[in-house]
Amino acid sequence: MERADSQATSGINKVSGINYFFYGFHLIKQPGLRTFVIIPLLVNVLLFSVGIYFGVQRLDIMLTWVESQLPEFLSWLNFILWPLAVISMLVSMSFVFSSVMNWIAAPFNGLLAEKVEQKLTGQTLNDQGMIAVIKDVPRVFAREWQKLKYYLPRAILCLLLFIVPVFGQTLGPIIWFLFSSWMMAIQYCDYPFDNHKVSFSDMKWSLKQTRGTSGSFGMMVALFAMIPFVNFIVMPVAICGATAMWVDKYRAAYVNQ
Repeated sequence: MERADSQATSGINKVSGINYFFYGFHLIKQPGLRTFVIIPLLVNVLLFSVGIYFGVQRLDIMLTWVESQLPEFLSWLNFILWPLAVISMLVSMSFVFSSVMNWIAAPFNGLLAEKVEQKLTGQTLNDQGMIAVIKDVPRVFAREWQKLKYYLPRAILCLLLFIVPVFGQTLGPIIWFLFSSWMMAIQYCDYPFDNHKVSFSDMKWSLKQTRGTSGSFGMMVALFAMIPFVNFIVMPVAICGATAMWVDKYRAAYVNQ
């Protein structure tokens, strides 16, 4: 087992989570994994396309009203308002739909993490078939709810910092990005941990022991998640990279138990 694990990602810098993230791009192209990548990707594209369709309609109505309120000498602002509004809408929708997609695709994500681990280690994690996956859906959603309960109060606290004069305007965005990066590490590293029924608290403890690796990994996911359309593939890439990190850094301790 240890030999298979060590060979799986032997070309990766074991310190940097950045390399694990980019290794995910390599893994999603591997035979045997593509099917598990394509299904959630298609659902993501469908949802985002529907959101874009209705979002553009509402945006058109709103900007038409704004244009009608502008005095004639400020009409030149129309050339600025439209690009800014479209970019803002795309970025906002990227975050919203990424959150929704994590819930919808949670069972597929766990299955992808399982198949990646099997490919990296050569060992089958679960051979009970699709019926077992379906039966496990309520537990998977309960795990997603745990992550949401952990996220919401901390996110609200971070957002409240923005209203603090000076501090919120200077350090607020930095704190928010660092928090988002930590949550990205939790979100995607949790799938391989959860496949082995490792508790949420134990998973967080393990990630904190390797803050440099898990933190840099989360930062890369957060950065790529902010890029519209590119964020379509961030989810499977992050799952693959996080699973490779699990195999190298955490698997031995929990599997041996």
